Amino acid sequence: LSYLWYSSVYLRSSLWLAREGGSGESPRSHRGMQQAGDCPNFKLVIVGDGGTGKTTFVKRHLTGEFEKKYEPTIGVEVHPLDFFTNCGKIRFNCWDTAGQEKFGGLRDGYYINGQCAIIMFDVTARLTYKNVPTWHRDLCRVCENIPIVLCGNKVDVKNRQVKAKQVTFHRKKNLQYYEISAKSNYNFEKPFLYLARKLAGDPNLHFVESPALAPPEVQIDLVAQQQHEADLAAAAAQPLPDDDDDAFD
Repeated sequence: LSYLWYSSVYLRSSLWLAREGGSGESPRSHRGMQQAGDCPNFKLVIVGDGGTGKTTFVKRHLTGEFEKKYEPTIGVEVHPLDFFTNCGKIRFNCWDTAGQEKFGGLRDGYYINGQCAIIMFDVTARLTYKNVPTWHRDLCRVCENIPIVLCGNKVDVKNRQVKAKQVTFHRKKNLQYYEISAKSNYNFEKPFLYLARKLAGDPNLHFVESPALAPPEVQIDLVAQQQHEADLAAAAAQPLPDDDDDAFD
């Protein structure tokens, strides 16, 4: 059985203990999973083209930014992001590439033991969306059967190039998709909540308090974004095209 399965069992048992008020010892940690104090924690791999806002996104979480650690052997920063659920605390150890992807693909060491992932693209740069399948393929080559969220970032920017009807890759690969704005904190928590529910095997899990986030640097046009969200919902109801301009496999 995979380390992900063991990790999920540990998370469910830990959250169950928290929910029931238990104080017994936590199960012994398994390969690919560590304990952060008394809470389960998971390696979250964040990938996508350079400049899509991955580092900005992770740094919005102030505690994670303060406690980040540098892994010199791989050349990444690891940000521990804590979230508090109705069943207890969960920590995502977010691996940030520190710009390595601008010089070619990432080494396998970045992906190994990844337990969940976010693939990010920039809605104002069409090429970053065209490259999503490559990131997905590299990720799945090393990390099999892990929960993945696709995020379209920078929805606060007016000059949008990737329209709602063009975002179809998540439907083809059965991924969750969210539109976010790292600089305005729009939808910041949604990817983490989705991943926490998948890892815990509990669709009713929810956050009971918001993490401390950096103040918004920009304001998002909520009316325009609500229209984009409506367009996404309408597009999701349409059959997938046999082939499209993006030529995704």
